[in-house]
Amino acid sequence: MSGSIDFYFDYGSPSSYLAYKQMPGLIHRTGARVNYRPILLGGVFQQTANQSPMDIPAKREWMVNDLSFFARRYNVPFELNPFFPINTLVLMRGAIFAEREGFLDRYSDAVFDAMWGRPRNMADPGVIGDVLQAADLDVTRIVAATQDAQIKDKLKADTQEAIERGVFGAPTIFLGTQLFFGQDRVPYVEELLAKA
Repeated sequence: MSGSIDFYFDYGSPSSYLAYKQMPGLIHRTGARVNYRPILLGGVFQQTANQSPMDIPAKREWMVNDLSFFARRYNVPFELNPFFPINTLVLMRGAIFAEREGFLDRYSDAVFDAMWGRPRNMADPGVIGDVLQAADLDVTRIVAATQDAQIKDKLKADTQEAIERGVFGAPTIFLGTQLFFGQDRVPYVEELLAKA
């Protein structure tokens, strides 16, 4: 096994949020490197004939309760975003830019918190600007980058690469070639890292 993992995520996924919140502890306890891989979950769903469990009434009720259960276990703030579902295309393009420029951690902290920790309407450009400004990020540069052809193409390419690797939803973690789907699989990933 490798001492690094690939973590595929989309800010619109509450399960990605809970998994993301577990990463610092995993890194601290195992010394593993986490390669954060932003993808567009809507594109994944479209190409894999999958859909959000939140779109299925029985699953939605169960999932909301399950997410709240795990959030309490992890001692992580969590609220279902009243504006859900939110089109995350612009946010994920911003993540590609943030990754390229070396501030993906600060960007992700701010966006995930505004999606699921203290929910705001992250489909509203003004709200997005406020959230990024509060995190001391360069809103003008980030917004401009979301319209850059190279950034758009990179998000498409990374999403396609994820699909070709077997990703069908988020969060998905790879430890070597082994795929783990869902925030509740993080402890098992950690166990394997600890043994490696």
